[in-house]
Amino acid sequence: MLLAVLVLLPTAFYLWADSRLQRVQALDFEGHLEDQPGETYLIVGSDSRDGLSEDQMQDFGTGDAQGKRTDTIMVLYVPETGKPSIVSVPRDSYVDIPEIGQNKINAAFAEALGGGPTRLVRTFEQASGVGIDHYVEIGFAGFVDIVDAVGGVEMCPDKAMEDPKADLDIEAGCQDMDGKTALGYVRTRATPRADLDRIQRQREFFSALVSTTTSPGTLLNPFRSVPLVTEGTDTFLVDEDDHLLDLGTMAMAMREDPATTSVPVGSTPTVAGAGSVVLWDEARSAAMFEAMQAGEPIPEDAMQD
Repeated sequence: MLLAVLVLLPTAFYLWADSRLQRVQALDFEGHLEDQPGETYLIVGSDSRDGLSEDQMQDFGTGDAQGKRTDTIMVLYVPETGKPSIVSVPRDSYVDIPEIGQNKINAAFAEALGGGPTRLVRTFEQASGVGIDHYVEIGFAGFVDIVDAVGGVEMCPDKAMEDPKADLDIEAGCQDMDGKTALGYVRTRATPRADLDRIQRQREFFSALVSTTTSPGTLLNPFRSVPLVTEGTDTFLVDEDDHLLDLGTMAMAMREDPATTSVPVGSTPTVAGAGSVVLWDEARSAAMFEAMQAGEPIPEDAMQD
């Protein structure tokens, strides 16, 4: 009897937590690239304000814009052999978007243009030739809740940072960031390279967050692990075929000291009708994507900070 209880309780808890995940048909479209070697997760941080009160929007410096747009686009790539890589995709990448045409890749996600998860996945696959196996999305409220659920995340910025627009004012040096501070830290563009600096901070913070959430100090502490599951599961939007186990596999892959990079940038021209955009370096991005298509580690000369 005791053995049955010990088996059933964790199973019931897993099924309950898995049922709390929000799901969307992100990968169900004609032409979806499947059966490539390796494993890929498209990770999207959206600027959705769902779940935030008016006071929280003011306190967090998020504004009150309706709908949602991409705030972060990353691909976790796990090759067949070798360590994983976290690849940032600049939101201003100028690519061809199905049903829209040439535009910044974040337009593929914009609800105002009829976009969303499916069109974003289609756009990335079409532009890169790399198939996406899993889709994971989280909004502002979910991000804050998860950071607070694990008791904050330690980061060590080299310089003090101040940005009233992101409600951010921090000193240089190592410090534990709560959810509000962390949100400002990964959103601010108030640095010399603006969005390119921001995506580097986002990769670094995401890696640190995953390291914290999967550490023994979190997993073995019920005052950390239970809130993490209860706060985290209902804030994630995943593909209809993804489950809690897939999120766990993603998290463990990110504990393997992943390489961090961006799709290589060739230039940042201004384009009529789109503004300042990012054009990928054709040779280096091709080398990156060819390795990912083959399930091989990304070559070092295709990496970019």
